Amino acid sequence: MLEAVIVDDEIKALQSLSWELTNFSNEIKVNASFTDPFEALEYLGKNTPDCLFLDIEMPTMDGFQFIQKLTNKNFPVVITTAYNQYAIKALKNEAIDYLLKPIDTDDLKDTIVKIKKYNSRNYTSERLEKILLNFNANALNKKITFNTDGKLLFLESDEILYAESDGNYSTIYLADGNKIVLTKKLKEVNDLLPNDSFFRIHNSYIINLHKIKEFLKTDGYVVLRSNHKIPVSRQKKSDFLDMI
Repeated sequence: MLEAVIVDDEIKALQSLSWELTNFSNEIKVNASFTDPFEALEYLGKNTPDCLFLDIEMPTMDGFQFIQKLTNKNFPVVITTAYNQYAIKALKNEAIDYLLKPIDTDDLKDTIVKIKKYNSRNYTSERLEKILLNFNANALNKKITFNTDGKLLFLESDEILYAESDGNYSTIYLADGNKIVLTKKLKEVNDLLPNDSFFRIHNSYIINLHKIKEFLKTDGYVVLRSNHKIPVSRQKKSDFLDMI
């Protein structure tokens, strides 16, 4: 059974949709409903429903702003509105469907079919991801795994030159000249890298020890084979010398 959340500032509209969904008792149930979008955001930050029915016209925060503020987006969103001019914008804002008020029963049935298909595809994708991660974890030549842009990247240590911090993001620089941007802090990236090959040489940098060409003691820099110059922090210098 699908578990739904409804967000609509109009209590009558919320009750009406909740009643409609209750008629599909063998298909879907309403786990929570909110007239206050801020309370809904707090709830959805801690809970993942099978679908969200979201009103567009709300006085304190419209539906599109609500979608942008969601920290957890692992569920399909259905826009509910009395104005069909929002339809195209709704679909561009990651909504899988929209329903015009008053909501038609047949339209609601079609939407539930779409929700099921969406969740089925996501379930298959999650299972495949787990299979790939488990396979890599048990492989003899284990690779470094990065999750980015909706895909898993499996890299050999030798393919990575260094990683650089950019606040809540990190950039991985590769030997082939490409780079990967991750929504991870450098500390999280450091936890993914094997400590026998990589060293956090500075608060903002992790280097591949096998890619070092020179260490400029006076200047406090290492030069990689790619000719990138990476600073060595004074706090890390002693540990770095022990590593090499």
